[in-house]
Amino acid sequence: MCKRIQDSFDRQGLMAHLGARIAHIGPGRVHIELPARPEVTQQHGYFHAGAISAIADSAGGYAAYTLFPGNTDVLTVEYKINLLAPAVGDVVEAVGTVVKSGRTLTVCQLEVFAVRDGRRKLVAAGQQTLIRVDGSGR
Repeated sequence: MCKRIQDSFDRQGLMAHLGARIAHIGPGRVHIELPARPEVTQQHGYFHAGAISAIADSAGGYAAYTLFPGNTDVLTVEYKINLLAPAVGDVVEAVGTVVKSGRTLTVCQLEVFAVRDGRRKLVAAGQQTLIRVDGSGR
């Protein structure tokens, strides 16, 4: 399971471009970390909402993918994210957790934490719906 998730993640150009990495893979749960650097911030120095949303989307997608059969892929159908506080820290960590896994659709909870000096602060929360597709999804 972990190799399939990591291999898929490694093919995502956006995650590589952002500098994101998978920090945890478990059944129905994936954590993705994004280290602080100027390229992922907005004009006030906070992590950019686009970067936060992107890692949250991928964390949920891979959380769902951990529960899918090996001959399938995952695609996001929709997601909603609420930005709760400015994201300031050494890293932001997105946590995707499967709420309900179905034959076709899966729903995940999304949480993003800013980590500063070892302390975590919830900065975004959301929900996501994903679809299981056969083969490469194309």
